Amino acid sequence: MDMSLLSAAALAGFVYGITPGPGVLAVLGIGAGQGRRAGAAFLAGHLVGDVLWASIALVAIIGVAAIGPLVFDILGLISGIYLFWLGWRAVRVSRSSDGVAAAPVRNPLLHGTIFGLTNPKAYPVAVATFTALLSAKAGLLTWSMLPVLVVASCVGGLMAYAILVAVVGAEAVRRSYRRHEILITRMSGVLFIGFAIHALLHAAPGLLPRRPA
Repeated sequence: MDMSLLSAAALAGFVYGITPGPGVLAVLGIGAGQGRRAGAAFLAGHLVGDVLWASIALVAIIGVAAIGPLVFDILGLISGIYLFWLGWRAVRVSRSSDGVAAAPVRNPLLHGTIFGLTNPKAYPVAVATFTALLSAKAGLLTWSMLPVLVVASCVGGLMAYAILVAVVGAEAVRRSYRRHEILITRMSGVLFIGFAIHALLHAAPGLLPRRPA
């Protein structure tokens, strides 16, 4: 197994888990109102959805890679455009959106599980993120690698969640997040744009017409 491939899968899981989105905003809201334990329970449930969507994303990516590099390059192009669009929207954000829970969550674990499994943005973001970070190693992907790649992505996701649990619920973090919400969102947008450029740079050479030798 190529270690750079495992590292890319772990990094994709980390980025997918820690980048501000509906799940991160929800856990920040729960942690602000109910503390770290509730936030950790929410993330434990949310991990079920992360594993599902990451697995489906990797199945799609490996399947496309098995068909041929052209299809993978097209997927990389689409993913890069999608990530760039998400990043551009985040960079241009000008006002806060509702991300804090309005009322205490009675069962954070169950809430996190349902939230993770039903998040409509989970699959396209997972596919785009994993494609952006695995596109450079497309030729090495095989079906036998799927379980190990899923485990690697979960390790990356758990690292992201460990960081979130460490900071969620802290008064200083809550104040800072509310004060700098726009900046945090824009920084996450820059991160998405960076991964979009990465995906586009790897996809473009395979889509450009080749000069005759």
